[in-house]
Amino acid sequence: MGSPEPILGVKGTPWALDALLAAGLVLSTTSQLRLASGIGPAEICLALWVLVMVAREAIRLGPPLTPALSRLLIFWAFFTAAQFIGTLAGLAIGDRHDTSLFLHDALAYPLLGSISLLSVVEPGARHRLERTAWLVAIFGAVTLALQLANAAGLINLLGADPWYWDRMRGWSENPNQLAFFCAAHALLCLHLADEASGAGARIGAILCGAFSVIVGRLSKSDTFSLVLVAAVPVFMAFKFRAWLVSLGPVLTLRSASAWVAIIGFPVLLLSAAPLAYSLATQAEGIAKELSKDNGKDTASEANLRLNSWNDAIERGLESGMLGLGPGPHLQIPAILVAARQTENGPKNIEHPEANAAPNFEAHNTILDLFTQGGLIAVLSFVWLSGLAFIVTWKGRLAGLSTLLFGLGVFAIFHLIVRQPLFWFAISLCLVAGLEAAKPAPIRVRSL
Repeated sequence: MGSPEPILGVKGTPWALDALLAAGLVLSTTSQLRLASGIGPAEICLALWVLVMVAREAIRLGPPLTPALSRLLIFWAFFTAAQFIGTLAGLAIGDRHDTSLFLHDALAYPLLGSISLLSVVEPGARHRLERTAWLVAIFGAVTLALQLANAAGLINLLGADPWYWDRMRGWSENPNQLAFFCAAHALLCLHLADEASGAGARIGAILCGAFSVIVGRLSKSDTFSLVLVAAVPVFMAFKFRAWLVSLGPVLTLRSASAWVAIIGFPVLLLSAAPLAYSLATQAEGIAKELSKDNGKDTASEANLRLNSWNDAIERGLESGMLGLGPGPHLQIPAILVAARQTENGPKNIEHPEANAAPNFEAHNTILDLFTQGGLIAVLSFVWLSGLAFIVTWKGRLAGLSTLLFGLGVFAIFHLIVRQPLFWFAISLCLVAGLEAAKPAPIRVRSL
């Protein structure tokens, strides 16, 4: 972002259009604000943005086939085919499914595909996406501040209940939705701070990200804590590698320092060996401190999750690795059914009803896709995610590589392909990474 163009605007792309997309992305996890029909401010903003963008491209007689667009088209073609084949396989074996949840996913995927494709339809998409990312950072910080005020009892918005027992959920239906947004928002702010051209912009991005760190910790999400702990060393490792490969005709201070650190690392490792035992004995306590309830429910949650993963594998194999179509395909664990019958929990939350139709998810993106679209859906998702990481890695975009790492951690424990913010991140990484990876003259980097 060395020039003011990304901030001042991109020709043919109004600020209002980017703000509409940013608002939809920020509000995408505020499920308590949705009406009984399941439509809320996020869905309205995103649908309006898609309609305007489609009309815009129709007037222009279609977008050029950019590298990022072609790769996303390939993914969505295979993903759609996988869901269609999975639906047919489910019908062939007489599989039962929850019709409402089937339709929910069947309608959500076209919207998500439209968001990702329309985000990369023009050659100058990187400037527009970076500008939208800044708006997401700012809008997100404001929204999180309002949710903090709501949680503290300072304001009351439409009867939203910001607490799930002792875990903050803000305007989301459950704390994990809020935690996902906080992780994506914080890492996006990290990228913006890394790429900022001035101290003011860098400080602004860091301050926006600080709200995500605070709210994410209040959500007491173990996955968010894991991302938070790992993000800093992972980012530094990616940044360190970027400095190492930025050698030009003259060895810069950064590169020289990096090479000195690599040469001295074995000596540092040997000198730190006596501390290893002490660190190991403290690790368990640190892990419990970072997890909710000091790790009291860690074992039971792990067993429940592992059982769900095993069920998902069995269901995927039962379909011949073709999948069973959109929606969840697992039975609700009996322990959860019993717990929900006796608990008097927070309001504004909906649980899948225990009935004959499977309506529970594995809470693992790969395994949930395996039950929906089989091996084709899994391979297409891994291909696209891996491609996005590779191009940011080659482009030396440490912030975006760290963003993908954090989203990957969430994908292990949650289904994230229905999150619009995930697809915005993929689009940004593809566009920025493919552009940065292009051969370019050696530029003089500041110390």
